[in-house]
Amino acid sequence: MISQTMNLAPADKKLYALRDSISCVESIPLIASSIMSKKIASGAEKIVLDVTVGKGAFMKDIQHAKKLASEMIEIGKLANRETVCILTNMDEPLGYAIGNHLEVIEAINFLKGEMPEDLKEVVLELGANMIKLAGLGDNLEENKIKMLENIKNGKGYKKFVEMVKNQEGDITYLEDTNKFPKAKYIEPIKANQDGYIQEINAEEVGKVACNLGAGRIRKEDKIDYTVGIRLCKKVSEEISKGENLAYIYANDIEKLEIAKQELRHIIKIDNNKIEKMPTIY
Repeated sequence: MISQTMNLAPADKKLYALRDSISCVESIPLIASSIMSKKIASGAEKIVLDVTVGKGAFMKDIQHAKKLASEMIEIGKLANRETVCILTNMDEPLGYAIGNHLEVIEAINFLKGEMPEDLKEVVLELGANMIKLAGLGDNLEENKIKMLENIKNGKGYKKFVEMVKNQEGDITYLEDTNKFPKAKYIEPIKANQDGYIQEINAEEVGKVACNLGAGRIRKEDKIDYTVGIRLCKKVSEEISKGENLAYIYANDIEKLEIAKQELRHIIKIDNNKIEKMPTIY
């Protein structure tokens, strides 16, 4: 688990910055080469990719996502790397957490058995395909059962601890997630009507988290790892007036108030229950 380095696809960092400045971030050939260059350079022999589709993804529709997937598979073939792409839904945020520490904590809790249903579906699908490519099981459903067994018996969590330890990380944060620094303000947003969740636009939620400090608006911005949003409900779920829709984690009272107002518009509630879209396309 690393970020960009000077020794791993160094040109990619420069190209990415250039893409940003000339509004080419969404160029399919550039996305494909950026993703695949790092995988190939790091020595991966078999590659499983999660290609997200929808409001919170670069690829807003299945057609463009398939085009991106095909291009990455083709690059894989040219480099003699077997590549599989899984198309997953990114209309609403995956799991409940949005923000740096919040997402890491959600991942740690996942390995301890606390698995949000949509996140579980994506993890099992990707993992089952990785097991298949590794030649350790051709049946995807059986592979998923093996994965769940290794989460329940604690082996998955132990492997994660080992990986963090090998990279000289502080494993006490994994053992006790309360050690993670907290945001100054943690406030709930309550539903102002009864009904069902119609929509939680992932891109818009991401922008709110970014404005809280979880991402960069300008290149020189410093990321605040403690801020973000934790959802309490998912699309198609029922909610009662006064029930919590989400919690906002903020270190600035003004930004907190803006986030509250924005999230009320983003999380749409209606009397009619809508059918939930599939997580895996």
